[in-house]
Amino acid sequence: MIVTLIVICEVGFWVLLTAGLAARYLLRMPRTGLALLLCEPLLEVVLLVATAIDLRNGADPSWEHGLAALYIGYTVGHGHRTVTWLDGHAAHRLAGGPPPVKPPRYGRARARHEGKVWLGTAVAAVVATVLLLLAVWYVGSDGSTESLWAWMGAAWRAAGIHGLIALSYALWPRKAPKDAPADPSAVPARDPEHVPDLTVRDPRQNEEQV
Repeated sequence: MIVTLIVICEVGFWVLLTAGLAARYLLRMPRTGLALLLCEPLLEVVLLVATAIDLRNGADPSWEHGLAALYIGYTVGHGHRTVTWLDGHAAHRLAGGPPPVKPPRYGRARARHEGKVWLGTAVAAVVATVLLLLAVWYVGSDGSTESLWAWMGAAWRAAGIHGLIALSYALWPRKAPKDAPADPSAVPARDPEHVPDLTVRDPRQNEEQV
């Protein structure tokens, strides 16, 4: 039952996200769109309550309950970043907004970006650990909790691996090629008349050719 509910919550997340963005940018109903987006955390609450009820009714703790805790943790740690990223693309594609800023590719800026993403994974591991510890306490000494402890270890192994990957960008920052074009996300927007047209010759060049 828990796995089915996780699938339903995942599908519901994307349905609410799509409906919220469509209401904001296609139907021009920003308040309705915001309300739909704010309903997404309720899915995690439903999953959490259902997991607690399942354990309360005498179900043995299993990998399903551990997976539910990790899913909720991931949503807390990375859900906001995912919604923000998709909202930026929707505003650009559907409402004529500016192109979303791309993450940096080189140097310390890339290392900082990877560090921020890893913080989301760390938050996910912390949330999952808290939920799993609560489940262990809820079950008590009479039940089998080995699978719950195993999921805690899995959460922190994932955070550790991700942390090493993020740290590698700080220890060995990737250097931009010498002939690499400037990052368009770092160029401020300007009016068209302020952008030089390289296809138009300089009048002084025309005078030199006469």
